[in-house]
Amino acid sequence: MGFKVNWDALGIATSLACAIHCALLPLFLTSLPVLGIELLTSTSFEVLMIILAFCIGAYSLIHGYLKHHHTLLPLLVFVLGFSCLVAKQVWHHFEIPLLLLAVIGIITAHILNYRKCQKAGHCHTSDCNH
Repeated sequence: MGFKVNWDALGIATSLACAIHCALLPLFLTSLPVLGIELLTSTSFEVLMIILAFCIGAYSLIHGYLKHHHTLLPLLVFVLGFSCLVAKQVWHHFEIPLLLLAVIGIITAHILNYRKCQKAGHCHTSDCNH
């Protein structure tokens, strides 16, 4: 009995974890140092989460595109969502709207990819290059 990872579900989970982290951080920002929790305010932690989200998302969506549905829409939605995630690191005064757009875009991309993969299965039609 083999173990199979659902990369879209993992991508959705990490996107939600990132959104919760970013949404709750301002609420607890003043109390975190008192509690001794410095990890959540670390820039390196933010960068690590962004890299993790990109790696999981890119793997999942590229795999779905190449092996199953051959549709660029999920990849394009992911790129738009991920661009908003990176932009929130640059333009801090737009952090919440950019975060919302990022989470919506990334989760939508994973849902689209999952649905298209389920619909296509593993194709071997004439346009398949594998």
